[in-house]
Amino acid sequence: MDGVGYMELKYKIWLEKNGKAFGDGPLDILKRVEKNGSLRQTAAELNMSYCQAWNLIKTLEGRLGFKLLERHVGGKSGGGSTVTKEAKELMIKYEKFKHEVDMSLNELFKKYF
Repeated sequence: MDGVGYMELKYKIWLEKNGKAFGDGPLDILKRVEKNGSLRQTAAELNMSYCQAWNLIKTLEGRLGFKLLERHVGGKSGGGSTVTKEAKELMIKYEKFKHEVDMSLNELFKKYF
């Protein structure tokens, strides 16, 4: 088809369970917490309040049925957060799934456009 070459495929994908349960935003938050060990620092990097970030994590944990973060309070190192084993598994599965979705949708896009 002439004139279609300028179009691109755009889409958003997320998982739902009693509402939005996991997607690119939560994945980004968990990856940043994994990297810097702090939800507070992650929230600041994303221009979110700590309270907003913590409420989001709590909401997602409620929907998913397992903890995403383990909090470490105070101490010499000042506390922080670590990503749980279940959250790491979800992150890996979600990234693999998204990669396959991307490949499939791009193939379909090429087929039709």
